[in-house]
Amino acid sequence: MLKKIWNTCMNYETISYVICGFLTTGVDFVAYGLFRRLELGVGTSQALSWLAAVLFAYVVNKLVVFRNFNLRPSHVAKEAGAFVTGRIVSGVVTWLLMVAMVKLGGDRGFLFELFCKLMSSLVNMVLNYIFSKVWIFRKVPEER
Repeated sequence: MLKKIWNTCMNYETISYVICGFLTTGVDFVAYGLFRRLELGVGTSQALSWLAAVLFAYVVNKLVVFRNFNLRPSHVAKEAGAFVTGRIVSGVVTWLLMVAMVKLGGDRGFLFELFCKLMSSLVNMVLNYIFSKVWIFRKVPEER
């Protein structure tokens, strides 16, 4: 059973999704740092770095992870809209989960908060993968 789970999870799509996720996180942090160096406020820097990360994630998920090369403008607009919507939904779920876990956990310190952040981030990654696989970049028969 473990071998079946391993074989299901250890494939090009899953591995490339995780790698691209790390790269997306890097884009988010670097962009945030750059915007802060430009002396933009924390909120503005966070919003712009999130936007940069979502745009980067869309491109690498489309082309690298799911190998979807349909670049027709109407298709890209619909797909990108769904991608951003999915990221907003998963972001709200993650935020709610993080706040709830920290609040329910009481004052247990910063390490507990980091644990909650890790758990909510894992939920976020799974939700984003499901949205991308099932809804956004799903394989559809070619139009003729």
